[in-house]
Amino acid sequence: MKLYIAYDTCSRAAQLVANELGIDHELVHFDVFGKSASNGEDFAIINPLLYVPVLKLDNNKGNDVISETIIICSYFADQRPESGMHPPPGTLHRAKADQFLVQLATEIAQKHIPLMRKLMTEEGIQFNSNKLLRAYQLLEDRLADGRSYLFGENLTIADAYVWGTLWNSRSGVRIDHLKKLAAWKLRIDARPAAVKTIREEAEILATHKAQIEARSV
Repeated sequence: MKLYIAYDTCSRAAQLVANELGIDHELVHFDVFGKSASNGEDFAIINPLLYVPVLKLDNNKGNDVISETIIICSYFADQRPESGMHPPPGTLHRAKADQFLVQLATEIAQKHIPLMRKLMTEEGIQFNSNKLLRAYQLLEDRLADGRSYLFGENLTIADAYVWGTLWNSRSGVRIDHLKKLAAWKLRIDARPAAVKTIREEAEILATHKAQIEARSV
């Protein structure tokens, strides 16, 4: 299977889940600005909306394509149910975990984007920044009982999603005061799967940049 990613985007969450679970995948880098893919494919055919992550499966039905960070991470977790990275489908625990993920998408990931792209009025900047600070504070409060990860002692796809969308330095939202969240991040950063994720992302980015530069000579 191919996992299409871009540098420092929410696709990092899908990478982390795949690496944590030991799911074999081929990385393909998508240049968000130049619109090219590192394997030469026309990414607009893979995902006409031109965003990552996208998972292209090799199966008996042909090349099925799955998009959206939450969906891809959930799909990976369901391939390894014994991992505990996501509750079983059809359970109340799953519904609550999915609710939490949707809230992360709307209240954290999506709130960063207009700030990073400088698309906001001063009033909008304040509104989105306050929303982000509130959402991050709720994560801090969740970690206040000493748990290692957002749902306890086991890493879940919720942790991967928050880790993959920690764009506060780019959006200008300061969360330095959230000490438990900072310690949580360090725990994830130290995990072998996270180290591998960052390394592989850097490698495929460098390869793709070299390809683009070679074509421009």
